[in-house]
Order: sequence, then C-alpha cells, then structure tokens
Amino acid sequence: MKNKYEPSLKEKAVRLSYERGEIRSIEREFGITRSCLGRWRKKFAYLKLDPKDAIIVELNKKIKDSELTLEILKNGSKYVAQGKIMTKRFIENNSSKYSIVRMCKVLQMSPSAYYQRKKQEISDKQARIILLKEEVLSVYYEFKKTYGYLKITKELQLRGFKVGEGQIKVYMRMLGLRKKAKTRFRITTDSIHNHYVAPNILNRKFTVSEPATAWVSDITYIATIKGFLYLTIVLDLFDRKIVGWSLSDRMSIKETTLPAWQMAVQNRAITKDLIFHSDRGVQYANKMFTKTLDSYKFVRRSMSRKQNHNDNAVSESFFANFKRELINGNKLITREQMRVEVYEYIENWYNKKRRHSFLGYQSIEEFNRVYYTYLNLNRA
Repeated sequence: MKNKYEPSLKEKAVRLSYERGEIRSIEREFGITRSCLGRWRKKFAYLKLDPKDAIIVELNKKIKDSELTLEILKNGSKYVAQGKIMTKRFIENNSSKYSIVRMCKVLQMSPSAYYQRKKQEISDKQARIILLKEEVLSVYYEFKKTYGYLKITKELQLRGFKVGEGQIKVYMRMLGLRKKAKTRFRITTDSIHNHYVAPNILNRKFTVSEPATAWVSDITYIATIKGFLYLTIVLDLFDRKIVGWSLSDRMSIKETTLPAWQMAVQNRAITKDLIFHSDRGVQYANKMFTKTLDSYKFVRRSMSRKQNHNDNAVSESFFANFKRELINGNKLITREQMRVEVYEYIENWYNKKRRHSFLGYQSIEEFNRVYYTYLNLNRA
C-alpha cells in the first residue's frame, strides 16, 4: 500500500529542496525516494526559486560546504600527521557526523584506500608489537649497536614501556639484532724495566662505596690512517667514570700518564686515602710519575702482579667496550678525526649516556644524582 502525503508536506519538501540546493537530506528527512521527490518537483514547479534567490542559495551552500571542510581539517589534521592508520581511524570514528567520501577527499585519502585499509587493519595487540619493535630498533641504533637485550629492556622500561627481558630477547632475534662482539686487543705494557714496582694493594677489590677512594689506569693503542694514537685513562671504581684521560701520538710519560692524572685530580678532588692501581708499565713505574703521585699525601700506589691482567680487569673491560663500541668494524680515519671521536665517546657517551650493568643499568650521571641526593638527605 502506497503512503499518502498531504499536499502541504509535498510543497514543503519541494521548497526545501530548492532552498538547500540538494535533495539527499530531503530524502532522509521525509523518508521518500529520489524518484518520488522528482515527481513532486515537477508538480510544484511554480515553487522553484527565481534566479536571484537561487544565487543566494548557491552561495549559502558553498559557505556551509567550506565551513564543513574547515571543520574536518581542524579535527582531522592531527591524525593525518600521525599516518594513514590514524587517518583511517578518524574517518571511521566520525562517519556518523560527516560523509566518508567528504572526509576522504578533505584528508587526501581515496575511498578505495580507506576501505582496503579497513579490511587489513591490525589489532591493538599487533599495533603494540609493531610499535615495540620500532622502539627496540631505535634504542639499538641510538646506542651504537652495543646494547644487548638486558640493556635495551632497561632503557625501554625507563621510557615507560612494560616489557620483560625475555620479550625483548625474542624481538631482537626476530629483527636480527646483535650487539657488537668484543675482540682482543694488543697489549701496550712495557714491564721490562728497573723501576720500582708497587705491591698489589687493590687486590681485585673493584667495588668501593665512595668516590675518589680507588682509581685504576691503563693505556691502549688506536690505529689511524697514519700510525697509532695512545689512549690513557684513569677510571674511578666508585661509579666507573673516566675522571682523567689523554690521547697522544707517542708513549712518553709527559703525553700519557701524567696529563691523564692531572685531569683526574682536577675533575675529582682527593680528600682521603686513594689507591691508584695500574699495571707495571714503565709509564707508571718511572721516577717522574712516581714523584708526582708521592706529592699527594693521601695516594697509595698499587700495581698488578706480573703477567696477571685480571688484576686490572676493570680498565681492560673499559678498553674492550671502547674498541667494540667505537673502533671495531669502522674504517680507519685521520688522527684529528679520531681525537674528536674519542672525546665524544668518553665525555658525551660513556660518562653521560651509556648504561652500565655495574650501576644497575643506570648511566653514570643518573647513578651520581641518586647518590648525592641520598647523601644530602642524610646530612640534613
């Protein structure tokens, strides 16, 4: 049975169709078909607007159309900036408010791409996994490919991710990520001399409770395009910080151990007994360096036993990491370039940003911040 509509309703529908300049909303509002409205418009043709009114209606339509476009842009632009997945989600969440075709046009996504992406949409769990894998990759390359799953897990946890070591280990395996392997390096120690050799006072006690109570030192070589450079370091066992270092073209005392020591005492004051431990190399046993250490009343000298590198294991560990993280696998560069690289590694990477397993996977700066905060609270 056909629906019967009052003439007044038909006239109203026809008048509105001309005023609005479109018929889709009229169809929905009055519950009629397009063919039905077409018949009514023919019957009530006298209701058609005159040219002047038609122009006004058309201008109003364009204004509303522009306002709607601006509204979609205002609400949807931040989602467009986050990529196609987030753009699709905005369109889907606002389909009851705006037409999908209009949103796709304004946000520059084709309707076919929208519906195809909707079919292929991943679950929230899959999205989290993809995001986490991207973060694992980001941390891996940010930390120079030197972090294994333990350190990457700790870094992600500090960034707010709730992840476990086993989970990150699996993702690293899936992504084919491996930290750089450690390699053996050439020994630079010249222990054949007639200088005084100190006993091993440190005796492998590599953990101390306060800064400037035990320092260890060592020297290694670095190959460049034109010969070697020699890196001397002084490391505080308290926080594993490199408090003093020097980089030289030659192995003389004035270019290796002496400037490294001078930098160390400038950076960290000696206020109580300090054990200074090294190997038996001539750079540490010679009279000039011995006299320098003896001028500090709180300093006690300590040296590794003959042919026993484990007595200075912390220094050797630093050099192993240094070679792995900065040198190995990289092309030879000039001495000038290497000086810049070493400075960046020690001062801006190792002493500030690198996470140390010995410090509970904290950076040296984080560890010291906690230590001195605790110290000040106890003094208050």
